[in-house]
Amino acid sequence: MPLFQFAMPAAARREIRSTVLLAFPLVVGQLSSIFMNVIDTLLAGHHSAQTLAAVAVGSAVWSMALLIIIGVLMAVPPSVSQLNGASRRDEIGPLFRQALWLAALLGGVLFALMRCSGWLLIAIGIDDSVRPEALRFLLAISWGAPALAMYFCCRYVSEGVAWTLPTMLFGIAGLLLLAPLGYGLMFGAFGIPPMGAAGLGYATATVLWLQVLGFLVYLGRSPRFAELALLRRLDWPRWRPQWELLRLGLPMGVAVFMEGGLFVATALIIGTMGTVAVAAHQIAINLASVTFMIPLGVGMATTVRVGHAVGRGDIDGVRGAGRAGYTITLATQLLSACVLLFGAGFIARLYTADAAVYTLAATLMVYAAAFQFSDGLQALSAGALRGLKDTRVPMFYTAFAYWAVGMPIGWWMGKVQGQGAEGMWWGLIVGLSMAALLLTTRFWRLAGRGLSAVATARV
Repeated sequence: MPLFQFAMPAAARREIRSTVLLAFPLVVGQLSSIFMNVIDTLLAGHHSAQTLAAVAVGSAVWSMALLIIIGVLMAVPPSVSQLNGASRRDEIGPLFRQALWLAALLGGVLFALMRCSGWLLIAIGIDDSVRPEALRFLLAISWGAPALAMYFCCRYVSEGVAWTLPTMLFGIAGLLLLAPLGYGLMFGAFGIPPMGAAGLGYATATVLWLQVLGFLVYLGRSPRFAELALLRRLDWPRWRPQWELLRLGLPMGVAVFMEGGLFVATALIIGTMGTVAVAAHQIAINLASVTFMIPLGVGMATTVRVGHAVGRGDIDGVRGAGRAGYTITLATQLLSACVLLFGAGFIARLYTADAAVYTLAATLMVYAAAFQFSDGLQALSAGALRGLKDTRVPMFYTAFAYWAVGMPIGWWMGKVQGQGAEGMWWGLIVGLSMAALLLTTRFWRLAGRGLSAVATARV
């Protein structure tokens, strides 16, 4: 199946328009979420290089466990979208209530892991000057773990019925709250003593709880969701529907962890290379994460569009949704690559006045520009495959691409060959490129064979 087909330009334009309208709030919401990390990084960078390094390491450990939780809960949007597309909306409310129980459990597990993370910092050899402050950050942010898991559950059910505006609005609200709260707790204000990196952790946890409480009130009171009766009654946990979510979501969680784990492991390895390397990496990966939110949002929208098409038994709709997603992604990634390539030096200086840090950060941003297309294509392809509920084979593909190809190359160039952070980033480029090739090929092979092949592939 060709990647682009313009036999019906009017239909293609309509699909692109529908995807853009669905994706735009998702992109803004994702950008709001990642800008919370940007705010943490900016505040930490202006506090001290040591605090910036501590937040970088702490954020990497926090993300390591969080990725699996978010990945598992990614079972919610395709499940909801296929029910919606098949006109089985009465089943969405019970599914959401079971997913909410699952999210609360996963959040509790994340909380416990973060409370015991001190040994991990020691085991991976984090520099003694960075480790204590990083641990304080983790202990503080751990209080927000249950809230974050339930927040994503609320987001995903709303996105599954193709209503993405709340993702944007709650994301922006959280961003606006975090900046003053993070500053006040970190530097000290309104009678609060300075708390350093721990202050950023407490601020983030507080904002997460406000977001999920606000989203739950919205889902319960909004007329748009009244028919679904999402929170009208309390359902006790039931094993069968939660097992179905886990059966679909665990491979997604592993796949997301494989990708995110590559970045996290890269950050942790760079964490053994000194404060300058850690701080520079944090700045560059912060910017790369911002640009990644665009194809990630488009991929989430494509999940919903593909899921709706599957629900109504429309294989042409599946292909059209895929073509629209790839078209949008290639265009946005070209723009992102240009921004990173030509604005690296200027952007790096916004984060820090330390010459050694911003010089290395600008160099790493050029590497980030190099993997924009592969990063975007793998994100879009993963989203399209989630819409098909095809999760197990992509899990193996990502494990191979990131850990059998990307990480060995990064380790060899960064540690063995002594190229430091730059060598580790070569591993990111190669791993993402391999994942993009495998996942893109997988989606078009399935879409070309029809819905019966999709059903067979995910059994």
